Amino acid sequence: MTRSLSTRSAIGVIGTGAMGLGVVQSLVRAGFPVRSRDIRPEAQSAAAAAGAVVCATPAQLARQCSIVILLVVDAPQVERVLFGEAGAAAQLKHGSVVIVSSTVAPASMAALKPRLSNLDVRLIDAPVSGGPRRAADATMTMMISGDPDTIEECKPIFHAISAKRFILGSEPGDAAAYKILNNQLAAVNLAAGAEAITVALARGLDPQRLLEVVNASSGGSWIVADRMARALAGDHATHAASKILSKDVGLAVDAASALGVDVPLARAARERFAAALAAGYAEADDCELLRFCCELNSVRWPRGA
Repeated sequence: MTRSLSTRSAIGVIGTGAMGLGVVQSLVRAGFPVRSRDIRPEAQSAAAAAGAVVCATPAQLARQCSIVILLVVDAPQVERVLFGEAGAAAQLKHGSVVIVSSTVAPASMAALKPRLSNLDVRLIDAPVSGGPRRAADATMTMMISGDPDTIEECKPIFHAISAKRFILGSEPGDAAAYKILNNQLAAVNLAAGAEAITVALARGLDPQRLLEVVNASSGGSWIVADRMARALAGDHATHAASKILSKDVGLAVDAASALGVDVPLARAARERFAAALAAGYAEADDCELLRFCCELNSVRWPRGA
């Protein structure tokens, strides 16, 4: 059945942390009325300052919106905000759309579809990538799967919050599979980059010069260029907590294992992140993996960083 949504009605955003706040800012800038919800008072305040009307519960938000974007941390949080106490799902009008932009396992997304369909609510799988800065300036990337007609209806929203959009299938879970592979590569690259800079420091090389060489050569990657530069500049603000990428590479390893595929590099990255979390780096930015590698190897941290 073809439906039509008013994409100028209020858009709900649940989870206004690192990425969600940027999505709120982009939607407001594009002229959408926005409702928001987060369990943390500081995140609620930031969303209000960006122009959103904050709601006390996911249920209250759902009663005011026909499109709800979830940018929570993981599948248990998706479950809680949709189906937990004062959850959104039961309060959504028939024909509404839930857009899950969190990074979760493909199987979790696939299992969510029939539960929402029973409530006559549609589901779009749309994880995002690019970090808080790209979320804030609407230049992040979206990986999207779901019913083609529903995707078409939501295009104004997708265009308001992202610069690159990839339609990757007709079923929820298709986009999630692409996203966890992207984050598998991000985690492996970041772990390898932190190791390389640690070796450079142990050797007495200039780590900034190494980054210049690598970024202009075959060893470069976006995440190494971004994260190692921030680590060496002494930027200790948490833009992307280490626990998030640790969770994501774990999802990738589990998904590969379910297919019978061995991924030793991803497993090594998962182990390195797990060790960093155990050492107290869970809430630290993932660029701090470099500091952890230096500590692990008794390598002197560069002055000023």
